[in-house]
Amino acid sequence: MKGFFKAMGDPTRRQILEMLKDKDLTAGQISEAFHISKPSISYHLDLLKNADLVFASKQGQYIYYSLNTTVLDEVISWLMDLNQPKNKSEQKRKPL
Repeated sequence: MKGFFKAMGDPTRRQILEMLKDKDLTAGQISEAFHISKPSISYHLDLLKNADLVFASKQGQYIYYSLNTTVLDEVISWLMDLNQPKNKSEQKRKPL
C-alpha cells in the first residue's frame, strides 16, 4: 500500500486508472486523453508504478501499462477490517 493515498489523491492519476480498466495502454495513448505534456504523464505513471497500482511491460519499442488490482484489494480489505469491532465488548459501545 506504499504511496497508495498519494497516488490516488490526484484526479489525473485516478483518470489514468479508469482508462486502464478497459485495456492496457502505452504512455502515448494515455497522453492523448489529456492536455498536459508527455513528461507530466510519465511522472504520473511513475507515481502509479511506485504505488504498485500499475504494471509496465515492454513489448517491442513500446511500454504498455496495465492496472494492478492487488493493491486495491489490500486497501479494501484494510478498510473493511477498520469497520469491524475487535471484540464483542466493543460491539456494545455507542458512537459519540
